[in-house]
Amino acid sequence: MQTTLKASYSHHYRRGLIELLDVLEFRSNNATHRPVLDALDLIKRHADARLTYYPAGETVPSHKGVLGDWTALVFKDTGKSGRRVVRSVYEICTFQALRERLRCKEIWVVGADKWRNPDEDLPHDFETHRDAHYAALRKPLDATAFIGQLRDEMREALSALDTALPRLAWLEIADRGKQGAIKLTDLDAAPEPRNLRRLKNEVRTRWGTVPLIDMLKEAVLRTGCLAGVTGAAGRGDLAPEVLAERLLLAIYAYGTNTGIRAIAGSAQHGHSEDDIRYVRRRYLTAEVARAIAVETANATFAARAQTVWGAGSTAVASDSTHFGAFDQNIFTEWHSRYGGHGVLIYWHVERKSMAIHSQLINCSASEVAAMVEGAMRHGTTMEVEGNYVDSHGQSEVGFGITRLLGFDLLPRIKRINKVRLYRPAAGEPDAYPRLTPALTRPIRWDIIAEQYDQMIKYATAIRAGTASTEAILRRFTRANAIHPTYQAMIEVGRAQRTIFVARYLRNRDLQREINEGLNVVESWNRANSVIFFGKGGDIATNRREEQELSVLCLRVLQAALVYVNTLMVQDVLADEEWASMLADADRRGLTPLFWTMSPRTARSSST
Repeated sequence: MQTTLKASYSHHYRRGLIELLDVLEFRSNNATHRPVLDALDLIKRHADARLTYYPAGETVPSHKGVLGDWTALVFKDTGKSGRRVVRSVYEICTFQALRERLRCKEIWVVGADKWRNPDEDLPHDFETHRDAHYAALRKPLDATAFIGQLRDEMREALSALDTALPRLAWLEIADRGKQGAIKLTDLDAAPEPRNLRRLKNEVRTRWGTVPLIDMLKEAVLRTGCLAGVTGAAGRGDLAPEVLAERLLLAIYAYGTNTGIRAIAGSAQHGHSEDDIRYVRRRYLTAEVARAIAVETANATFAARAQTVWGAGSTAVASDSTHFGAFDQNIFTEWHSRYGGHGVLIYWHVERKSMAIHSQLINCSASEVAAMVEGAMRHGTTMEVEGNYVDSHGQSEVGFGITRLLGFDLLPRIKRINKVRLYRPAAGEPDAYPRLTPALTRPIRWDIIAEQYDQMIKYATAIRAGTASTEAILRRFTRANAIHPTYQAMIEVGRAQRTIFVARYLRNRDLQREINEGLNVVESWNRANSVIFFGKGGDIATNRREEQELSVLCLRVLQAALVYVNTLMVQDVLADEEWASMLADADRRGLTPLFWTMSPRTARSSST
């Protein structure tokens, strides 16, 4: 691999990377990373020289990138000349070290946005408004009070698990070596809902098979979500009703991935392709589509009958789904887990199948950052207090930052058998005797106390939106393990994860709740493949704004489907005969996300 990389670099990549050094100015706020910057200066000085080795009298900075497996290739014994540094290999190692430092923003780029000085990501008024920022996060000013509360919760959770363990038939904790100490039995299958199919058949009997475009129109008419767009066009040549029709067609074209040309040519609506494209360019932006989706979600929340759907939930489930995209673009990434080129769409879906947030992210982006971003900035009337995720949406840093931001991270951890429970204090070897095989070292509270104020500053930056969540959390990666705030955040996360795991293991209802929440977002992803059927489900453009608009229009269509189905189900269940027919299992499985497949389009009604 090293040999292949060296050849690829020398014959192709070097020319472009060297030219970038003349354009970009790299800096660091940490003297530890000064050798990498000095190495870049060395590369620039000898960029145009035809050298195999650096001159014998040249000072070659040593940095972490030239250590390890690369050392034997970087340094060569040339006999009488002694040990020399191979220029091409040294350049490769330096650029790799630069990449790792850029990822955690220990090195930053002058004049950049995403890769700017990390100090600019933090709130500049934090010192003068410290009390207000702490109050907004509902955190005590004193680190001792924060630590005391967290430690007490750990003790309570571990004690409850230790006491209840003999009565938990689904859980065993014993020393099993590499297999892990925790053995958790899978959940039993829930009773099958027997009347939901009859309910969906009744919906189809009353309203027939409603085309998706009609459901979108009905949602728009009932919610008035296009009023702001059509009102802004009042001084133009288009009548509001004409503009609304063309907007609906454009949304449908993007949301189904069929394209404006197909929609204009296959329907008898009197609007040409040029008419729809003009409205798309002039009025339909990502911000407009996002606002329509948010208004539709809020209207759904307001229209729900508590007698049918139960009390409103404060928890959402989030997960990513992979959309294929054309690969003739330097920004298109290959996803190692899903396979294929494309992008990820990260969804936040509440318990009754309404998406409150969506994000277009790169295949290499952090799902933890996307989870936090959606929970904090969804824009709907829903109050998010908990977030269900799978293993990819959780981490120790994720547990730490959600603790500081004030909502619960509720993951389904894939390898829970190997999770270690941390002790709340040192010097208590006999505490929690039944949990001993799964216990590990105590939490280092002194690190948390030292960095408490700095952690609150980072949490405030996420809450206030002074920078993107991904940009802020990029500081807290394994490549930056020596960062003191990262170490403190990890310790908070370990404490919070211990609290969660102890509660999760003993509470069968919580296990089922998380499972059901994640099943909802999986159903949402299945509906995506039905609605976004054009071009085989691949996004047909590599323009970032076009990709984002396609995803947002898909979200609008699905929100309209859920909204109208909610109203139809409630209308059926308004009859006492139907309301009394549903058993507990039926109400548990009741969902407004259902549809009927058509040969060419996605249509609503029963599955």
